[in-house]
Amino acid sequence: MKSIVKPEFCTEKHLKFLDELRESALTNMFGAEPYLLESFPELTNQEGRAVLLYWMESFGERKE
Repeated sequence: MKSIVKPEFCTEKHLKFLDELRESALTNMFGAEPYLLESFPELTNQEGRAVLLYWMESFGERKE
């Protein structure tokens, strides 16, 4: 099984935001990066992608 590594700049606030965005059905989560970057302007584009990728890869484990 592949080990999922949480980026050091990824916070619980980022993950909670993405969880809530998913629940809102405002966007398909593959299109969530602009929402994440708008809400967290301290993230670079690359960091935003990394946070979203971590969220997607770890979703099943975090929600068990």
